[in-house]
Amino acid sequence: MHEMSLAEGIRGIVESAARDGGFSRVTRVVLEIGALSAVEKDALRFCFDAVMRGTVGDGAAVDMIDLPGAGWCMQCGRSVPIAARFDACPECGGYQVQPTAGLEMRVRELEVE
Repeated sequence: MHEMSLAEGIRGIVESAARDGGFSRVTRVVLEIGALSAVEKDALRFCFDAVMRGTVGDGAAVDMIDLPGAGWCMQCGRSVPIAARFDACPECGGYQVQPTAGLEMRVRELEVE
């Protein structure tokens, strides 16, 4: 389950931001998660709650914004939307689609006190 290590990375970002920003509590964390990132959102939510216990983010809500997947088709030379890493190109049906968006996961914002 790589979601635990992702949650620990988020905790590190939150704690670092708290030190640098001088705030004592984080009440909400907003994440952007790409459709092709292979992040299991329910598992990440569970892990997030577990790793935040006893930190400045204890009890913080986590909101997840879905980012669409996109790719560049080597056969037809078009940028196309894709829902999964190995989807066929919706334009030509080819399977040589290089993902260009939707692989990311990042902390977008923190709500603090």
